[in-house]
Amino acid sequence: MLTDAHCRAAKPKEQLYRLNDLRGLYLEVKPNGVKAWRYRFKLGGKGSWFALGDYPAVSLAEARDKCEEARKLVKQGINPVQHRQLERLKREEDSANTFETVAKEWLALRDWEDITKKRRLDMLGRVVFPSIGKLPVRDITPAHVLDILTKTVKRGAPTVAAEAKRTMSGVFELAVATLRADNDPVWPVRKALPANKTQHKTALTTAQIGKLLNDFDNHRCGYQVNFCIQLMWWTLARPSEAAEAEWAEFDLDAALWTIPARRMKARREHVVPLPTQAVEMLRRLHAISGDRTHLFPGRDDRNRPMSVHSIRQALKVLGWSGTYSPHGTRTTGSTRLNEMGYRPDAIEAQLAHAEPNSVRRTYNHATYLEERRSMMQAWADKLEIWKQESTGEVSRTQ
Repeated sequence: MLTDAHCRAAKPKEQLYRLNDLRGLYLEVKPNGVKAWRYRFKLGGKGSWFALGDYPAVSLAEARDKCEEARKLVKQGINPVQHRQLERLKREEDSANTFETVAKEWLALRDWEDITKKRRLDMLGRVVFPSIGKLPVRDITPAHVLDILTKTVKRGAPTVAAEAKRTMSGVFELAVATLRADNDPVWPVRKALPANKTQHKTALTTAQIGKLLNDFDNHRCGYQVNFCIQLMWWTLARPSEAAEAEWAEFDLDAALWTIPARRMKARREHVVPLPTQAVEMLRRLHAISGDRTHLFPGRDDRNRPMSVHSIRQALKVLGWSGTYSPHGTRTTGSTRLNEMGYRPDAIEAQLAHAEPNSVRRTYNHATYLEERRSMMQAWADKLEIWKQESTGEVSRTQ
């Protein structure tokens, strides 16, 4: 058996020579003075050498441990040289298959509209990728997943956390199916957080509506956010429908906004009558962004629409985030229009709520357009009155 003193004292000679330790371990001394550990093994009647590293970077004790690991492989009929090559290839493959790479592949496989994929990718970019996007998908643990979900819930976004959990699980399912991961790390922590229960905010009072709209008028946010909020209130469109609106969808002379099926939740075209206030605003806006595809171009990429997140951020700055959400415009509009005496069917048609009966749906579209035009003009006029009545501090309680 060798000792560390033997290893240090070994001097180079004109020819390579080896010092035997035990059980096939040798210290190879080269003419240039390099000392390297080698394991001599025989597999299938053929002898081979397996490199274990250079001395003294690899000590005698470490060399013996590595030799023992290689010996166990040989006993199983595994060539340690080939095993090392396969492990290296596996590591290289794992480093190339990051979570972000697999997530984008998973998204591409979804049978979803492009706009839906964009929204999901936007969520991943904000919530998930900063933590695990660059990590090999095989190396991600339940602790990584739990950290992402916990932080998202703590910042007041349980719905986003639930969506992130479902999405991550889908990505890992693909990774496991394609042999790029061994398991789904979401599964062990799937019940670690309370079940997300959608909390519908109470409709705003008329005083609150006026105060909110005045706050936006007086807030020095970009024109995109202010005009987008106005369009949402005048039409009761969904936040994404307004934020991602395209100029090609508008006929200002006819005061109509036709949202294509691909952008609607129910995947059906929706015609929205525009009150005079909206038409006037859109004509002013056209002078600013009329040469773009979208009414509200993104801040970083002018060829893409603004994000609904910009509206939420403005609400947070203005102190409304705990009372009102962008989607709450529709809840408030429905409540107040019912109070104003308009027919529920016309209100539902304006909100583009799904009508299961196709014959009735066609009838509603044809019958209620003019009624909705009158209703939404009266609604826009009321919004103006409530803004004018809103002076000073208004209580934000129902």
